Amino acid sequence: MKRVQFNSSVLPYLFLLPQMLVVVIFFYWPSVQAIQSSFYIEDPFGFGSTFVGTANYTDALFSVEYQKIARFTLVFTVLVTFLALSIGLLLAVKADAVIRGSSAYKTLLICVYAIAPPVAGLIGMMFFDQHIGPFVHMASYLGWDMKVGINYFDTAFAMVTVAVWKQIPYNFIFFLSGLQGIPASIREAAAIDCRSGSRRFWTVILPLLTPTAFFLLIINITYALFDTFPVIDVMVKDKAANNPITLVYKVFLDGFRGNDLGSSSAQSVILMVVVFALTIVQFRFIERRVHYG
Repeated sequence: MKRVQFNSSVLPYLFLLPQMLVVVIFFYWPSVQAIQSSFYIEDPFGFGSTFVGTANYTDALFSVEYQKIARFTLVFTVLVTFLALSIGLLLAVKADAVIRGSSAYKTLLICVYAIAPPVAGLIGMMFFDQHIGPFVHMASYLGWDMKVGINYFDTAFAMVTVAVWKQIPYNFIFFLSGLQGIPASIREAAAIDCRSGSRRFWTVILPLLTPTAFFLLIINITYALFDTFPVIDVMVKDKAANNPITLVYKVFLDGFRGNDLGSSSAQSVILMVVVFALTIVQFRFIERRVHYG
């Protein structure tokens, strides 16, 4: 491969400068501001601030409400990640086996990805509406009096369902691309060595998909923690106060509705540390099981 040579040693840095400015302005600078604000109690009217040390952190970490929200966020993240990945992989395997009408089948599955998250939340609320929602009517036939927006468990169920539904097309696209990238010679050799389709999938196909699965695992965890905010906002806005929310939504409530910028900043820093630690665990331990071809 021919290496690119620059006449000036400064020119490569000039090419990198726009991207570095974006990173500094939209990531590092807000992060530094959040860390700084987390040690203060801000006046809601902007007249000043009082240094309180780590009080915002201890108040958040030892709060019963915060611990309850953290537990729900953990369960919500695990469920959304597992279900979205599992269903996306299942649909990709089925789509890969379709011969006739495959284009229409794939288009129907992918088109959901074009729906914006707030719109997905609105559609979800329509499906779970107390009066016209088809899911509520289906649940009533099973003896389940579903009350989304009032009952904690029912609202959590609706939030997980809509969040998973929104993310499935994304996983489907990547899993299908990974399946179609497996050489036909490997598939034929696996079919000769193993007649069982399920065993062939677990021993041959899935190990070859581990790079794609690892990438999607990180993306889906990030999605469940942060990108589900618009869905949750639409589904719990103006509802009863006992509805489940995630940590990122509590940051929004305390900072923008409660005007408690110090506590909101401390919670965002805690969330940032958790995500950073989780990323290290993923790359240090989980990536070891990934087999790159």
